[in-house]
Amino acid sequence: MKKNMLAAILLLFTVSMSAQQPQWESLFNGKNLKGWEKLNGTADYKIEDGVITGISKMGTPNTFMATKKMYTDFILEFDFKVSDGLNSGVQFRSNSLKEYNNGRVHGYQFEIDPSSRAWTGGIYDEARRGWLYALTEYPSAQKAFKNGEWNKARIEAIGHCIRTWVNGIPCSNILDDVTAKGFIALQVHAIGNKEQEGKTISWRNIRICTTNPEAFKTPDSQAAPQVNCIANTISEKEASEGWKLLWDGKSTEGWRGAKLTTFPSKGWVIDNGILKVLANDGAESTNGGDIVTIKKYKNFILKVDFMITPGANSGIKYFVNTEINKGAGSSIGCEFQILDDQKHPDAKLGVKGNRTLGSLYDLIPADSSKPFRGGFFNTAMVVVKGNKVEHWLNGVKIVEYERGNQMWRALVAYSKYKDWENFGDWEDGNILLQDHGDEVLYKNIKIKELK
Repeated sequence: MKKNMLAAILLLFTVSMSAQQPQWESLFNGKNLKGWEKLNGTADYKIEDGVITGISKMGTPNTFMATKKMYTDFILEFDFKVSDGLNSGVQFRSNSLKEYNNGRVHGYQFEIDPSSRAWTGGIYDEARRGWLYALTEYPSAQKAFKNGEWNKARIEAIGHCIRTWVNGIPCSNILDDVTAKGFIALQVHAIGNKEQEGKTISWRNIRICTTNPEAFKTPDSQAAPQVNCIANTISEKEASEGWKLLWDGKSTEGWRGAKLTTFPSKGWVIDNGILKVLANDGAESTNGGDIVTIKKYKNFILKVDFMITPGANSGIKYFVNTEINKGAGSSIGCEFQILDDQKHPDAKLGVKGNRTLGSLYDLIPADSSKPFRGGFFNTAMVVVKGNKVEHWLNGVKIVEYERGNQMWRALVAYSKYKDWENFGDWEDGNILLQDHGDEVLYKNIKIKELK
């Protein structure tokens, strides 16, 4: 009797312990590519000593070795090693659909980046939206990857939450709801010159946990702050940090025409969560006119996602004073320039590029290495702390300046704003989206007020 009781206790203990450990499934048998298929490109993959190695090849688009099985919620782990100078990645929750770019692989990608940019572990949306989580602001994440060595990756995709790690260091953390299910795929990136041909990217120990991954998720870390990619929403985390929507994605609440008491009756439309300023004649504020927030702001962090149509011009203004310039043209304020630098003539006007995309319009040029992506939504960020102001584009700082000093006044005196008294030195002001007669799309407009 005692022996039976002891055996039962040991069995219960064993079951209890096993229930506390992830149930891992190997995605690679170490011998062949059974359960995988090659998509899009013609780069080669070889298997040796339990390692899958992709080999770069000229004359082919990105090549993907994809699982035939689709996955929703999971924890994925793998080891990887890449030749210096060869960009790569691992797709997850990705798809290849005939109706989408004739089968082009698209979806989330765990970035593998041995370049000096050092964005390994960032999240890229392949063939769709571009960067969702760059590592520019996170030096600990940028240092996690070890070039020329085997590295360990971890991806947790559970519900809307997607997070990554490299060698145990938190790298990315997003909320997104675009794709809930897809395959895992190993990428051999296309190359542009013969010198890169024959370089390799290798993977081993590829395993996945799909049974109750929620129970084994990693605790949150401030080392990789959350980025909310779900359009026109504020997450619980954002709300706790003081973020608020400036535009709710569906109405005109909180906004009015810059020279009106109501929202313009023409020139602007709301279309499926996107706020569009419509094309007219390319002139400044001659159709619907600029729109401004009803509330004024002093110290803040402002984020706005925007997409430029070919040849378009617009702007995001702050410290706007709608009580001056009641006549023709745009309302007056400091401007984060929104412009197609390649096709709009304003890019070549001004002084030393101070009318190009991201510049403090007509005053300070943006860094020429700014990471703009044409045809995609880009994220503009303006940070105001007293007299110190920064412009950011897609996670990279491109302008930094200080108002109210001698240098500032000299810049203003040499600009188109020289006739506006105390330009840019007002304590607070409205936020403005500019109508310049070209179609530009906006969404995810949010603000965090600072003390």
